[in-house]
Amino acid sequence: MSKSNTFENDLLKLIFNGTAIANLADNAASSPFTNLYLALHTADPGEAGSQNTSEVSYTGYARVAVARTSAGWTVTDNSVSPAAAVEFGEMTAGTPGTATYVSVGTASSGAGKILYSGSLTPSVAYNVGVVPRLRTTSTITED
Repeated sequence: MSKSNTFENDLLKLIFNGTAIANLADNAASSPFTNLYLALHTADPGEAGSQNTSEVSYTGYARVAVARTSAGWTVTDNSVSPAAAVEFGEMTAGTPGTATYVSVGTASSGAGKILYSGSLTPSVAYNVGVVPRLRTTSTITED
């Protein structure tokens, strides 16, 4: 069973922008999330995984908070993208590697809940002196 295109877009706006879906869902919890957190992964965290499953680890790395608003995320045509480029911390020490997956979740650290995850195309190589970056062309699509 699938969702209508209109509802897919509404659902993404609710999750990423905190925009209510009239007569169905709102963002009026006692303390709604104000940020969502992007994490990089060296392998697919899977549907049973959490934000720290296969998470990148190097000196300088931390998850990046993105505001849960239209200033943080652009939702259009059943897809969502960061409204601005997202830069992770510069690698200052550690073992070089490649981030092949990204997740959007609820925690700044630890085993946070993954809301969405997917492969990075192209993948993001990290090495000493490199600042891993996701562009505004990185998208999540509901379909």
